[in-house]
Amino acid sequence: MKITVIGSTGQVGSYLTKILSVKHDVIELSHEELDITDFQKTREALFKLKPDLVINTAAYHKTDECEENPEKSFLVNSIAVRNLALTCKDLSAVLLHFSTDYVFDGRKNEPYTEDDVPNPLNVYGVSKLAGEIFVRNTLEKHYIVRPSGVFGRAKKVGKANFIDRMMQLAKEGKSLKIVDDQIFSPTYAKDLAEKISDLIKTEKYGTYHVTNSGYCSWYELAKTALELANIQADLKPVKSEEFPAKAKRPKFSVLENKRLKMIGLKEMRHWKSALK
Repeated sequence: MKITVIGSTGQVGSYLTKILSVKHDVIELSHEELDITDFQKTREALFKLKPDLVINTAAYHKTDECEENPEKSFLVNSIAVRNLALTCKDLSAVLLHFSTDYVFDGRKNEPYTEDDVPNPLNVYGVSKLAGEIFVRNTLEKHYIVRPSGVFGRAKKVGKANFIDRMMQLAKEGKSLKIVDDQIFSPTYAKDLAEKISDLIKTEKYGTYHVTNSGYCSWYELAKTALELANIQADLKPVKSEEFPAKAKRPKFSVLENKRLKMIGLKEMRHWKSALK
C-alpha cells in the first residue's frame, strides 16, 4: 500500500513511519514540508503522490493556546481536515485521522465507548469534534482514531513530552505539583502505531478508541515514570482548581476500546508495561 503520513516527525508520526515502512511504501511529510492549512499546496501534493491511504497526525493541540486562538484551532483541526477529506474523496484514497479523548466532557465517570455522544468542554475539543464530523460526512472510507495522553519519542528535536519534562525537572531538583483529579488512558505512541498497522489491514472503517489498557491521573503517571527511572523527586498531588487553566479539562476521559475488540483486534497492553 502507498501511504502518506502527514506530521511524520511528531510522536505518533515518528513511530508510524518506522512501523508501516516495513510492509508499505511510506511517504513522510513533516510540518515543514506540508502545512495542511495551505489547502491548494496540500491538494497538489497529494494529487502528485496519489496515495492509497493518507494518515493525518497534524493538529493544533496546545489546549490552553487553543482557547485564545479559536480561529487557528478550527483552521487546523477542522477546516484543513475537511480539505483533506475532500481531496481523499477525489483521489479515491482512504483517510485515517487522529482525534482526541477531549471530545468528551468527563461527566460519565466511567469509560467512554465509541457509541457515547461527545460534548467537549474546550475550544480544542470542539475543533477536533468538528474535524471528525467533516471526515464522517465527506468520506465513506475513513478511520477516526481517538487516543489519549500520548507519550513517546519524536524525531523532531526539542519536542519533549510530559514524561521527559517531569524527569528533567526532577533531575534539576524542582518541586513538582501534578493534578491527580484528571483521569485518562495513557497511550504509548509505539503501541498506538502498531495497532494502526493492524487496523488498516481490516478495511473496517469508522471511529475507534485506541489506547493502552488501564487508566490513571497525571500525578500517578508522573510518579510511576519517576519510580521506574529511579529518579528521586519532590512530587505532590494537587487538584485542578489549584492550577487555574484557560481551558477546562474533562475529569474522567478514559476510553474503552470497544470497537477494536468487536473487530477481533487484541487489547493493548497495560499503560504501566508500555511506560516501563
